[in-house]
Amino acid sequence: MSDGPASKKAKMSVPLLPNGNADLPSPAPPHEKYVDFDGKLLLIGFGSIGSGTLPLIIKHINMPANKITVLTGDDCQKNVEIAAKRYGVNFQIGKLTVDNYKDMLTPLLSKGDFCVNVSVDVGSCDMLTFCNENQVLYIDTVVEPWLGGYFDQNLTPSQRSNYQQREEMLILKNKFGPDAPTAVVTHGANPGMVSHFVKQALLNIAKDTGVELKEQPSTKEGWAKLSQTLGVKTIHIAERDTQESATQPKKHGEFLNTWSVDGFISEGCQPSELGWGTHEKELPPDGAHHTFGTDSAIYLNRPGANTKVRTWTPTEGNFHGFLVTHNESISIADYFTVHGEKGAEYRPTVHYAYHPADCAVLSLIELAGKNYNEQKMKRVMIDEISSGIDELGVLLCGHAKGAYWYGSQLEIEMSRKLIEGASATSLQVTATVLAGVVWAIKNPRKGIKEPEELDHKAILDIVNPYVVPVVGEYTDWNPLYQRNTLFKEDLDLEDPWQCKKGGEV
Repeated sequence: MSDGPASKKAKMSVPLLPNGNADLPSPAPPHEKYVDFDGKLLLIGFGSIGSGTLPLIIKHINMPANKITVLTGDDCQKNVEIAAKRYGVNFQIGKLTVDNYKDMLTPLLSKGDFCVNVSVDVGSCDMLTFCNENQVLYIDTVVEPWLGGYFDQNLTPSQRSNYQQREEMLILKNKFGPDAPTAVVTHGANPGMVSHFVKQALLNIAKDTGVELKEQPSTKEGWAKLSQTLGVKTIHIAERDTQESATQPKKHGEFLNTWSVDGFISEGCQPSELGWGTHEKELPPDGAHHTFGTDSAIYLNRPGANTKVRTWTPTEGNFHGFLVTHNESISIADYFTVHGEKGAEYRPTVHYAYHPADCAVLSLIELAGKNYNEQKMKRVMIDEISSGIDELGVLLCGHAKGAYWYGSQLEIEMSRKLIEGASATSLQVTATVLAGVVWAIKNPRKGIKEPEELDHKAILDIVNPYVVPVVGEYTDWNPLYQRNTLFKEDLDLEDPWQCKKGGEV
């Protein structure tokens, strides 16, 4: 624990895992088959996430391996050939584009099959439409455009935002209806797992502050009312990744990361975005509302890779993270909105605060210094990681007990014990993909669903054993901690949770 505000472990409340222990590691990873599946399964993408998702599907979904096909680009051909030989699955080398995706997918997917999309630069809304028209189940980890969409200079920052991508998805959600083939969107670690952590954190805070619940909320309105009753003003998706390699450090002119380099660069070059709370008094100087859609979020006229925010996690203490755009910042804010006769009467501010691995921070600085022209060399660390954790959770702030962090503190050593070849970062994603696949198979006619709309307990029962330890800690930290020391600042001392004058941005 770094010097700073005290955490309050003794006063935390944590749920029990299926093995009966309070969020302690299982003696061995789970091996049960969660569900039977009779159709074919197509796994699109075989980078760190695709290669980590495949063994979980093999282990936990009861289906013949020869009914699984992996579709990936030629940059992953060697790895997928090894996996195909090891697991007995099929593979096909090819890159989906806006011009060829229908021709490539039609022979591979038909009614009753499942499409698991963990690729990058594949248009999510076109994939959703294809799967709906062909009665195919679907899951992805992000709603994104086709290659080039994030960097199209003909688009405004608002049009290049995750808010825009989500609004296009919501149009399809309404068009297809609630009885369409199930499509679980944005269901990785974050977005994904963290939305389920928010619900559990709210239940823990309610218990610890004496707020009696006749029953657990089961609707969007019920969860939003609970958050309002508890007085939650802001929710950080607070993440600190300390994984590192002692033998293969970052090289000059190389972008090094613990997960997809292309995916991180894409979101880092998008405008910063955050769900915008009803308690906020004024916009940041470069903040703006979108002119369409739910109006649940704002964007900043600057990239997330160049925007810092203050946050806190139990191991790291207080630190600066990057305010990188993520779908959960918008979907959580929207889901926990209480609507009144004159519009939103309650909504928390929600944003991602991400301190990636130190090598990735250096890569971002180098990228920004080159005016966001990508490095020629790119590398994802997996096997060469020698130590570290990915501390990923949600920090709920402004309630009666101050702030409460709830999440995963998965270490690299534990992740490798649970799944061979996994990193802490990849396993948090792949375990949540698995849980979403299981939920969709069990609920095949639910239409398009965001993480907040799923049963959080059903998801966490599958995810938690793979992301141990899962912990909750209270803290008296706030964004005003140790401010006005070396330099005087214009701060709102009466409300530390103001985005502008509370010092978050």
